[in-house]
Amino acid sequence: MRLQGSLIGPVRREESLARHTTFRIGGPAALFVECASVADLSRAISVLQEEAVDWTILGKGSNVLVSDAGYEGAILTLGRDFKRHTVENGHLRTGAGVLLAAVVQDAFKLGLSGLEFAVGIPGTVGGALAMNAGSRDEWMSSIVETVTLYSAAEGLVAVRGPEVAWGYRRSGLRDRGIIVEAVLRVSESEVVDIRRSMEASLRRRRRTQPLSVPNAGSIFVNPVGTSAGHLIEAAGLMGYRVGGAMVSDIHANFIVNTGGASAEDVVALILLVRQTVKEANGIELKPEIRFLGRFSEA
Repeated sequence: MRLQGSLIGPVRREESLARHTTFRIGGPAALFVECASVADLSRAISVLQEEAVDWTILGKGSNVLVSDAGYEGAILTLGRDFKRHTVENGHLRTGAGVLLAAVVQDAFKLGLSGLEFAVGIPGTVGGALAMNAGSRDEWMSSIVETVTLYSAAEGLVAVRGPEVAWGYRRSGLRDRGIIVEAVLRVSESEVVDIRRSMEASLRRRRRTQPLSVPNAGSIFVNPVGTSAGHLIEAAGLMGYRVGGAMVSDIHANFIVNTGGASAEDVVALILLVRQTVKEANGIELKPEIRFLGRFSEA
């Protein structure tokens, strides 16, 4: 592989993806490429396209289920240059590879308000933007000034927040390129007030989500006019297990890895939940998580 030794970041073969997802499930990636800079990213994509190797970008894997057989292509992850963030003129400029939790904590320490709702959300800034992550009332879209994307066709392109097709748990950004940076709106506030808001958000998240066990976040998109969690709970599926995978007994729209769950366990449970809810309500739940690798239909 021509990438070996040609990038600043490391290139590894047969890297276990269970180590790189919050589900802690999945086989190896044929290639695992850490891109330390835009130049690395450009070089990696160019070589992979020339050699007809499938590739995808992965942050901290907080919304992904990887096949037990792994992924036959290349996983690209953002390294050094994408893990920096600074404060400039009332805005927070952050690389897409920065952990969202780190940005939230640093904003708090600097007395900057705007990110309190994001406390406890796993993954990177890039992942949070791609999924328009948020709480019941606030979302990433509400604080985005600009997003910078990279694509092989256009290079680096800055997109203003209002130009993004934001929606419930989606942004359309993945279709336009790789998110590499964002400028977020923040405002000065009293640290005590920021702490109070963060603590309230975290209490609510801990009360309503299974944060202490491996999971991939919400499994299904909420149907119009109702919630997937309500439909699954009403169908009597909370606590239902297939192998090591279980419908959470805290929030029914979460599937948790109770220990040793396989990707096939999770897929089987997803199919069972979809079938049961459809038979009970005539509503077909649509998965929200990404499936990486080869699977049965889910």
